[in-house]
Amino acid sequence: MTDAVRVRAEAAEAKAPTRVLIAADKFKGSLTAVQVAEHVAAGLRRGAAAVRVEALPVADGGDGTVDAAVAAGFERREERVTGPLGEPVTAAYALRGEVAVVEMAEASGLRHLPEGLFAPLAATTYGSGELLRAALDAGARTVVFGVGGSATTDGGAGMLAALGARLLDAAGEPVGPGGGALRGLATADLSGLDPRLADAEIVLAGDVDNPLTGPKGAAAVYGPQKGATMADVVLLDGALAHYAEVLERAVGPRAAEYAQAPGAGAAGGIGYGAFIGLGAVFRPGIEVMLDVLGFAPALERADLVITGEGSLDEQTLHGKAPAGVAAAARARGVEVVAVCGRLALTPAALAGAGISRAYPLTALEPDPARCIAEAGPLLERAAERLAADFLA
Repeated sequence: MTDAVRVRAEAAEAKAPTRVLIAADKFKGSLTAVQVAEHVAAGLRRGAAAVRVEALPVADGGDGTVDAAVAAGFERREERVTGPLGEPVTAAYALRGEVAVVEMAEASGLRHLPEGLFAPLAATTYGSGELLRAALDAGARTVVFGVGGSATTDGGAGMLAALGARLLDAAGEPVGPGGGALRGLATADLSGLDPRLADAEIVLAGDVDNPLTGPKGAAAVYGPQKGATMADVVLLDGALAHYAEVLERAVGPRAAEYAQAPGAGAAGGIGYGAFIGLGAVFRPGIEVMLDVLGFAPALERADLVITGEGSLDEQTLHGKAPAGVAAAARARGVEVVAVCGRLALTPAALAGAGISRAYPLTALEPDPARCIAEAGPLLERAAERLAADFLA
């Protein structure tokens, strides 16, 4: 080998990434974030045997948030709590020292509804309050409260009741479960809320900035996803507005201000309940989770970041995990590529988000059903292609 050839070979080797960080979210309906990382790593190693791979599964506060925290070293804890229909369910949260990650969908999510059954008027967040109380019982003083994937539109009323609030009808009896019952709310007393909440830091981690009510509110935007008819949406929006009025009489003008705050409408309005009763502070879910999971030090060890989720589309650009990962990596000058089930973004949109290239499974298998059924093997093939393009 001549000196010139050797220099070119050494230069090429120096430029090829050798340390890869996989920081992808779940592929909803097919693979968890942990499974995504496992399949991508397997494909990378087949395509570039010498590459060093680190996996940091991520989440944005919705489904899979607890799993991501556990993968990052948190301890998984389980509790029996009240499900969205009032039946007992097993829900998990994650704990490390005095920091807990609580995912409301674990207690009050759509996953707990029988297939094809919705309860838009009656589903309750009571179990989410029980799960928060369990985290406090375990010694948590900082709680990352991930919201998303909810079956509920009760404004967090059930959660507040589980934590000690008294929400009463005209007869002085507790109002029934669900957002529909809030039409009968007459008085609210938050003085009995768990006193430990006052000393805890509660971070509301979500990816939506909707207010509680109105055309962009919890009922109007997300109610239909939970089985609400147009009549149900009108009823729920009115019930939530009444709920805010009663709480304003109980706690003052801040109740009205919180109803319009970004994030109040998250997860059926549980954001509003968290603002009012928990003193929660709203932050973008992926931003919070990257901090909690230790993304910054992992990024320092990486030459290339691979992110992704099931569908890379316009929603991705508005606070979803891949956009958050790409923004953080771009700030550190680390290149980002993505894997996904389907790709609905132009190259320009990807570049604008800080993603150099995306590898959709549909490029290997155009049938969406087969992509979902065979997501793992297809993802490994996509990772091999990625390795050939970026790691050779």
